[in-house]
Amino acid sequence: MAEQKRDYYEVLGVSKTATEQEIKAAYKKMAIKYHPDRQSGKSEAEKKEAEARFKEAAEAYDVLHDAQKRQRYDQFGFAGVGGAAGGGYQNMSMDDIFSQFGDIFSDIFGGGAGFGGGFGGFGGFGGRSQRRPQHRGGDLRLKVRLTLKECATGVTKKFKVRKKITCSHCHGSGAENGSGDTQTCPTCKGSGYVIRSQRSILGMMQTQSVCPDCQGEGTIIKNKCHVCGGTGIQSGDEVVEVKIPAGVADGMVLNVPGKGDAAIHGGTPGDIQVFIEVEQDKDFVRQDNDLIYNLLIDMPTAALGGSVEVPTLDGKVKVKIDAGTQPGKVLRLRGKGMPAVQGYGYGNGDIIVNVSVYIPETLSRDEREALERMQKSDNFQPNQSTKQKIFNRFKQMFD
Repeated sequence: MAEQKRDYYEVLGVSKTATEQEIKAAYKKMAIKYHPDRQSGKSEAEKKEAEARFKEAAEAYDVLHDAQKRQRYDQFGFAGVGGAAGGGYQNMSMDDIFSQFGDIFSDIFGGGAGFGGGFGGFGGFGGRSQRRPQHRGGDLRLKVRLTLKECATGVTKKFKVRKKITCSHCHGSGAENGSGDTQTCPTCKGSGYVIRSQRSILGMMQTQSVCPDCQGEGTIIKNKCHVCGGTGIQSGDEVVEVKIPAGVADGMVLNVPGKGDAAIHGGTPGDIQVFIEVEQDKDFVRQDNDLIYNLLIDMPTAALGGSVEVPTLDGKVKVKIDAGTQPGKVLRLRGKGMPAVQGYGYGNGDIIVNVSVYIPETLSRDEREALERMQKSDNFQPNQSTKQKIFNRFKQMFD
């Protein structure tokens, strides 16, 4: 059984109100503690555990140091940042972590893949002074419009997406007829990088960037595919299936890993961000995981009591109305509201029923006379206790 994901704040050992500097400091401490170079002399099981904790900490920092990701995580949990849909960093090799997320380590340690200050890299790949970049496809965005019922149950949606796909002719190799013949890139002489010198007021300045001709690979294909021109990708349509978990809300963004644009030369595909838009419901107003329903009853039912039907997400239920029910009384159907987003939160919300009383707008002659007789009765005059209760409910609207 797969290990259950831990809360990202718990992973780094910080509070939910931690500042960016506190998060950065906590992650640096974890990264040093579980760095593979610090595990020498330990058993294979201990090394494996350290690697898992390192990846876990990197994933937590990746989310919490980004203001937008952190906001989505705080509101929707793992589903808000795509964590509920996949295994996160645990399914990635250490090599891939540095290739795709090297900017995280640069931000923390001020260097490239290595930590600097005499602290080595990860075996054979962390300490390279120049690491050729792994290509990654672009991210795409989709908007999906859901009903409240779909949000409550979860739903699978299919989209036909126009994007970059693997070349159908060369199958992503970029070479014609399966030929893998390559030659050293004449622009960068095989280094994968080009260095440019520019005179400035401070003297000659040099900048290093990825070679524009070989895209950092150091080699170019001799016989390029005539369909994709050697890139290994082409434009095309693909049907993408998106599983939307129960409990999502308007404005939430789900991340679907690996379903974005294909990358050149068999690199890592991009992701798709799915923006959730929820249709207005005819019965309910949503407030977090609670649903608010306004129940309108007639005067006789409010005075005499009775039984009325109230809609829920699973059909209608009967609710008892006590005799003498006043407008503004609140009834609560526990557990009948929205579910918590998968992997975050506990239990379902409630349906909160606000009772309103309908006052007739037109009256027949007999009805008017009957009400005029009732009006003279002391029972139809509000007492001080009832006035206070209604006033207290009114004040709560502005608290």
